[in-house]
Amino acid sequence: MYFTGLIIGIATFFIIGIFHPIVIKGEYYFGVGIWWIFALMGIAAIAGSLLVENILWSTLLAVWGASSFWSIGELFEQRKRVERGWFPKREKKQK
Repeated sequence: MYFTGLIIGIATFFIIGIFHPIVIKGEYYFGVGIWWIFALMGIAAIAGSLLVENILWSTLLAVWGASSFWSIGELFEQRKRVERGWFPKREKKQK
C-alpha cells in the first residue's frame, strides 16, 4: 500500500487548521500590518517546494505556501469580521 496521498491529505488538513487561529490571533494582536510576514512565508515555501525533489515534502511546502498566501486575504476578512462584532476587538491599554 502507498500512504503518500493519505499523508498529504491529513497534513493539508492540519496545515489549514493551524493557519486559522494564527490569522485570528495575528489580526487581534498586530492588525493587518503583518500581511507581509505571510507573503514572505508563502514565497519561501513555494520556492522550497520547487527545490525539493521528494514529492511528499514538495507538496507539503506548496500547501504551506498556498495557505500563507490565502491567509493574507483572510487577515483583511478577519478585520471586517471584527468590525461586524463577530470577533472581539483588542482594546488599547491606557497609560
